[in-house]
Amino acid sequence: MEVLSYKYLENKAKQKDWYLKEAPEKVLQFGEGNFLRAFVDYFIDIMNEKAGFNGKVVLTQPIAQGTAELINAQDGLFTLYQRGVQNGEQVNDRRVVSSVSRCINPYEDYQALLACAANPDLRFIVSNTTEAGIVFEDDSKFDQEPPSSFPAKLTRFLYERYQKGLPGFIILSCELIDNNGLELKRCVDQYIKLWQLPEAFASWNNSENVFCSTLVDRIVTGYPRAEVNQINEQNGYIDNIVDTCEIFAFWVIEGPQHIAEEMPFAAAGLPVIVTDDHSPYKQRKVRILNGAHTSMVPAAWLAGQNIVRECMQDEVIADYMNQAIFAEIIPTLSLPEAELRDFAASVAERFRNPYIDHSLLAISLNSISKWKARVMPSVLGYHKVKGELPKLLTFSFAALIEFYSRGRKIDDGSFQGSRDNDKYEIKDDQWVIDFFTEQIGKNSGDLMSAVVANERMWDDSLLNLPGFAEQAARYLEQIRAEGSYAVMKSLI
Repeated sequence: MEVLSYKYLENKAKQKDWYLKEAPEKVLQFGEGNFLRAFVDYFIDIMNEKAGFNGKVVLTQPIAQGTAELINAQDGLFTLYQRGVQNGEQVNDRRVVSSVSRCINPYEDYQALLACAANPDLRFIVSNTTEAGIVFEDDSKFDQEPPSSFPAKLTRFLYERYQKGLPGFIILSCELIDNNGLELKRCVDQYIKLWQLPEAFASWNNSENVFCSTLVDRIVTGYPRAEVNQINEQNGYIDNIVDTCEIFAFWVIEGPQHIAEEMPFAAAGLPVIVTDDHSPYKQRKVRILNGAHTSMVPAAWLAGQNIVRECMQDEVIADYMNQAIFAEIIPTLSLPEAELRDFAASVAERFRNPYIDHSLLAISLNSISKWKARVMPSVLGYHKVKGELPKLLTFSFAALIEFYSRGRKIDDGSFQGSRDNDKYEIKDDQWVIDFFTEQIGKNSGDLMSAVVANERMWDDSLLNLPGFAEQAARYLEQIRAEGSYAVMKSLI
């Protein structure tokens, strides 16, 4: 079979009206991985088809190891499968995405990246360089080819643009950290000072570039290694960068409204919101989507489940999760209730996705800090609004503590718990593991008192929440006596 390329599509008469073999490069993208290709590059492909955006994305590898060679061998083309449940129906949608022009490896050809700064059509910069990508490293040098950190690379590129006398960019940071755009701007400002670049450039950077914080939401399952041979046979061509993702997608961009005019998301029917404050949408995602995971996982694991989809097929666990979301989490949020309920309904569909085996133990990584960030605000908010404790979320805390308290250090240094005949590894910061090691043998009440009083874990928020420690201790005692599943069933 031939490798996917424009030549292959033309020879096989498989061209589509929206395929763009030639178009101006309007977007520079730091990151060529599965997520950005299934999210940003797909969105731009839809804008090309439905809203006349007529733009290409030039990708660049943020690190030395990457897929530039594979991408360029396919003329930037790749097959995207969006798979999941939508409106109760199973969906498996296939699309050849043609929005990518090429991929630059700046570690082999740094000048090719800098040359993009001279392109007057280039207007947008997108990045997803992982949570660790937006970092200031003072050993990143101006004259490195390329500078080592991503913000240093960006600063050097912006300076090249400034020297060309061209306008700046709309910069869309997609890294999964709080206020990602502001953090990226802060790092760029630090490099301007470190490298002693001209004050005129600093002024240009402030006036010409818009650094946008964004919220991205889509599960991208990436290259389907186990299925790829079958997929290639069905398609009749070889695609070495096939990408897969869920149906759901949502992008919130914090910035001026002219962004929505320059990038015609609405005209293309895309789920993108441009707003002056992205925080309510971030709160919605963290509290409902991530909070549902974190509040369900320890209890469901102790009840004998292994993956999220199996939990949703269990009536008790699914009802537990839904009641926690609708009765205890949504009342604490500020967005209109109808929006919150619609989002919650989409979460349930996403959790039922037949194409994703989402392991409970994978989600359980660092659950102490996750519970604090994702669930504790809902517990505190519910008590403030209702004047009482949320029973399901309080139970989720008890299940979390039982999940950890079963741990024992073993010879290889890991911290392992047991569920019947199954062993499971508990992964968290070392100080967390050390704390639970010290609690071995305590009864439910003493253990819960010690946990709630640990200000390093929870500040003093739970210690000062009336009745929380006592109620959580009662749930913990019930879990140990009756089992997690029986207690969940009694609460719904």
